[in-house]
Amino acid sequence: MNNIEFFGKTDVGQVRSNNEDTFMINAGARFCLVADGMGGAAAGEMASQIFAQTAADIFDTVLPASEQTLVDQVQAAFLQANDRILAHAAKFPEHKGMGCTAELLAFTSTGFVVGHMGDSRTYRLRQGNFKQLTKDHSLVQDQIDQGLITEAQARSHRMRNIILRAVGVRPSPALDTLRGPIFSGDLFLLCSDGLTDLIEDQQIVKVLQNNSGLAAKVNRLVEIANSAGGKDNITVVLAKIS
Repeated sequence: MNNIEFFGKTDVGQVRSNNEDTFMINAGARFCLVADGMGGAAAGEMASQIFAQTAADIFDTVLPASEQTLVDQVQAAFLQANDRILAHAAKFPEHKGMGCTAELLAFTSTGFVVGHMGDSRTYRLRQGNFKQLTKDHSLVQDQIDQGLITEAQARSHRMRNIILRAVGVRPSPALDTLRGPIFSGDLFLLCSDGLTDLIEDQQIVKVLQNNSGLAAKVNRLVEIANSAGGKDNITVVLAKIS
């Protein structure tokens, strides 16, 4: 069985007064997650925490018997969190509109499963090839897909923060799941848009390819995002296969 090393960090950034991001690492259960909350009056922070707690409730330290079991667990985490957030907003009307984007990465002994909703992202660095595994559920990504704007234009688009899918906004949301094998040396990155809105992929790759440990890589990515303005909360989680 492959060993997996994790490290994560969240930072409030340079502009916001509170941090609505949440991350969780459970090395024993071989999963990690990043959630980016939305909604005022601390509701966004609560939504991301509900997602994390729901995932913790579903995963335990017993490895799933199969990849399909893992897929089922990932799907259950998103759907149950969605229901819990909706129920909370119904009970507390001042939190109406709360929700979160989320990435959940979990491993079997030989493979990985990613659950994705929103514009947080999951990447993989494998043998020098840096690949974005997820696709943003956002208005600007739709416009990119239609050829209406370029990726460069999307970075400064005035509607770049409009999300088309999120956890806890409406019943039974569509969830993207991805799966694949893992190999020694693979490095997975989960992050909120507070990182990717401010750092180009080339900068991220340069940090990930240096010889420092995971903690140093994570801290450096957060530092660069803050140096670039830190306009949002910044959350970074790395998982390395050995």
